[in-house]
Amino acid sequence: MGRAYQNRKESMAKTAGAKTKVYSKYGKEIYVCAKSGGFDPDGNLSLRRLIDGAKKDQVPTHVIERAIEKAKGGGGEDYERATYEGFGPGGCSVIVDCLTDNNKRTWTDVRNCFMKTGAKIGSQGTVAHMFEHQAVFVFKGSDEEDVLETLIMADVDVTDVESEEGNITVFCPHTEFYKAKTALTDANPDLELDVEEITFVAQTDTDIAAEHVEKFEKFIEMLEDSDDVQNIYHNAVLPD
Repeated sequence: MGRAYQNRKESMAKTAGAKTKVYSKYGKEIYVCAKSGGFDPDGNLSLRRLIDGAKKDQVPTHVIERAIEKAKGGGGEDYERATYEGFGPGGCSVIVDCLTDNNKRTWTDVRNCFMKTGAKIGSQGTVAHMFEHQAVFVFKGSDEEDVLETLIMADVDVTDVESEEGNITVFCPHTEFYKAKTALTDANPDLELDVEEITFVAQTDTDIAAEHVEKFEKFIEMLEDSDDVQNIYHNAVLPD
């Protein structure tokens, strides 16, 4: 693909001041996933991936267990997914992924984030075609040919493998997540994955002019402050 992977999924911040929000977002995601797909991570691969991600982001075990127990109870909130698309400050493409128990509230919150920063919210499909739903792995290494051969031998449908600045980045369809992860870790049991996620990968970049950077950062901050927003994907490249 000729592009270096940049993590443009602005969510679940790891700063100390954002820990409570991180725990809340993971808890909600795990609750929904367990309630809809089963409580056993061995049988619910999406739940297993979420739990692995939560542990990597240092979410306490009791937060994870409480979310699963809440799902087992059968009651609680009735969340559903809501996705909004549009163009952020500077013309970048944006996808906002939400979990909500009140669509009207969430729509109003997200729309306000767009309107108050000069961004433009669109209808479903406005920018989704500019992203690919991909599994992404990043780890230390430099021999992309060896990694590619490992994946091909394991019959993994690889989209791309890149090497840059001492890191290998693997892209493959989101349905190949566990197949690719198993192939990589079986070939190198000591492998440490810096990134292992399913995300929306932008197919083109949008350079944000200096005069739009402040509004763009405010836009992202406002979205992050919404309790209903889980993930934000964009193709913005900010100036150095």
